Amino acid sequence: MNQLFHAIARLFARDNVKEDYEKVRLRQLQLAALPLPRYQTLDRTMVSEDGTHEIDGRVFFPKDRRRDELLLYFHGGGWVTGDIESYTPACALMADQTGCVVVSIDYRLAPEHPFPAGLEDCYRVAQQILADPGLANRLDPEQIVLMGDSAGANLAAVVSLLLRDRGERVPSRQILLYPVTHWDHTPEGSPFESVRKHGEDYRLTNTEVQDYMELYVPNTEQRKDFRVAPLMAADFTNQPKTLLISAELDLLCDEGEAYGTALSDAGNSVQILRVEGALHGFITLPRFAKSLRRAYEAINAFLDEK
Repeated sequence: MNQLFHAIARLFARDNVKEDYEKVRLRQLQLAALPLPRYQTLDRTMVSEDGTHEIDGRVFFPKDRRRDELLLYFHGGGWVTGDIESYTPACALMADQTGCVVVSIDYRLAPEHPFPAGLEDCYRVAQQILADPGLANRLDPEQIVLMGDSAGANLAAVVSLLLRDRGERVPSRQILLYPVTHWDHTPEGSPFESVRKHGEDYRLTNTEVQDYMELYVPNTEQRKDFRVAPLMAADFTNQPKTLLISAELDLLCDEGEAYGTALSDAGNSVQILRVEGALHGFITLPRFAKSLRRAYEAINAFLDEK
């Protein structure tokens, strides 16, 4: 098992997400402030649909741009933690590893802004860029790829469903890293064995996921809405070509793969990769981590397909 990952997990160990989320945000920023290789970025903003606030984005440029695609990235953090700054190391590395421009979106976080605030921000950015590629330097919309990890992968999946439902342009591809797709993560109520098998011993626990869900969606009845739990959607057709990457030792492993299967059963092109020995959150590991290298091998192969 990756010793560095366990060290990071211990750093973020906590008993009560609902009480400690502000401390987690601070620790993430402290880690992100560590010295990094030089990288080039550009900060941009977009006005929300109702005009009440701005949505910040950070553009990361690879040292060697090998592809024309733009990765529109929604960060993880349980809809409660994570932001542009804390994900800067991961997104800078992502740009270099893929040779793509990466745009990280600073969507609003719960509990200050509960559901559907963060989702609305992500939808607004994706809808506008897909509808007007001029916002992305005249890119062909086919070159815009939705991507996210954990709660961010949840948001990416839901955005794709909403774009279809609302008659908007749907991205041609999406990359979902260990996504949250179901609403119940208790050992007693979840239909997924990985929740019972990996919900206590590793990076992410049953209690933490449920706490994040309570902060994001205080209304218990709303948690079964497909906009919170995309696996509850009634229709999985006409979705982007999908690469779904799960982590073997993650309690979200089974539900993420179930979402990939649902997309495939509905006639979409789907690839599912389970990274052996990987824990939740591996996209934020340093470049030499084995699980990260395996994931980028799959991501690059996926991006190379036409």
